[in-house]
Amino acid sequence: MIVTIANPAAGRGKGLHAIRALESAFRRIGANGVLTTQTGGDERRLVKEALSRGAKTIIVLGGDGTCSKVADEILRARADCRLALIPSGTGNDFAKTLGLDAARPLEAFQLATSGNAAHIDVGQADGHYFLNSCGFGFDASVLEASNRVRFLKGDAVYIYSALGQLFTYRGIEVSANGVPGVTRGRMLMVTVSNGRSLGGAFKIAPHASVLDGKLDACFFSDSNVVERVKLFVGAMRGTHIGMPSVMSASVQHLSLTFPISPLMEIDGELRVARSRTVDVQCLPAALSVIAAPGAIV
Repeated sequence: MIVTIANPAAGRGKGLHAIRALESAFRRIGANGVLTTQTGGDERRLVKEALSRGAKTIIVLGGDGTCSKVADEILRARADCRLALIPSGTGNDFAKTLGLDAARPLEAFQLATSGNAAHIDVGQADGHYFLNSCGFGFDASVLEASNRVRFLKGDAVYIYSALGQLFTYRGIEVSANGVPGVTRGRMLMVTVSNGRSLGGAFKIAPHASVLDGKLDACFFSDSNVVERVKLFVGAMRGTHIGMPSVMSASVQHLSLTFPISPLMEIDGELRVARSRTVDVQCLPAALSVIAAPGAIV
């Protein structure tokens, strides 16, 4: 059985537009096969309802946050259920991993109902599962600022917010355990990635793979404005790896400690960590997903 969980508020209107574009397609799986979120956090209840109906595939119509919350509940339930996606969010980073185009919702729906599944790695940070990335420092600060931007959509939201924070963000103190060569210091940002993209426009982990049983950790040392601009441009191109202020490593597990419980970004959602120390690990081949042929690496 296939059930769709749709978030009409995703992507500042993209979700509702995609739902309307797929009305005839949804009729094929029946009215009972489409569940719609009403408020934030509704995903958990809807996943439980879908699983109780016997769903073997859950299609998420929404952005990275919606997809992550649905995946989180599937994993917590240890359910034999595949995850598919019709991207309609702001950044759609996980959609890039699956080889999906947000401008083609019907193609994504057709793939979701007929495509083959593969098992991918999943990250876990501070007790929460993530599909694409978690981040600290500049990353979280930019996401917080982007939530106040109402006059832009898509990749432009994150780019605009990042440019504003580039000149004002003060950095974050962090120590790391589990990454050779990284101990303690002031960082601009720390990201731990399963997928390759961040904020839609940034190739933050250009060598990441969701099949290798590892996460790609990237430590950006704090620097002056000129160096920050170079990092900004490099991250958009995926050429920041190897810059003097960037340290990257492929890890199965790491532990990060901050002066206070940090603000963190998990798959495009903000939360405050439960304590000063955040443990991050990779769970190999933990989730079954449907992707475009040849997309998953």
